[in-house]
Amino acid sequence: QVQLVESGGGLVQAGGSLRLSCAASGIIFRIDDMGWYRQAPGKQRELVAAITSGGTTNYGDSVKGRFTISRDSAKNTVYLQMNSLKPEDTAVYYCNAQMRALNSLGIPGTRAYWGQGTQVTISS
Repeated sequence: QVQLVESGGGLVQAGGSLRLSCAASGIIFRIDDMGWYRQAPGKQRELVAAITSGGTTNYGDSVKGRFTISRDSAKNTVYLQMNSLKPEDTAVYYCNAQMRALNSLGIPGTRAYWGQGTQVTISS
């Protein structure tokens, strides 16, 4: 079963830092784009940061200069280093990856996968 497992969320004070990790597991043939999204209560899910297989990055305007996305292709893992955190960063953070993998029926295919989400809470 292919899955994305996030870790690293928690509660920190404003101005602090957190590092999120997301590891892909299962029978995976290729991972293309990977990224982080977040969803705050009552708001739509929004892009935080994304990274291509070649290392090109893209950030949401609200996190530019504070967050850094990176990936370790050997470990099928993507990271999000979050610095200078603000209360408005509070949300559930979801990992996303476009992967070619073996699905539960044993059929290879390419689609987007999502992690279960990890809570990030920033206190003022």
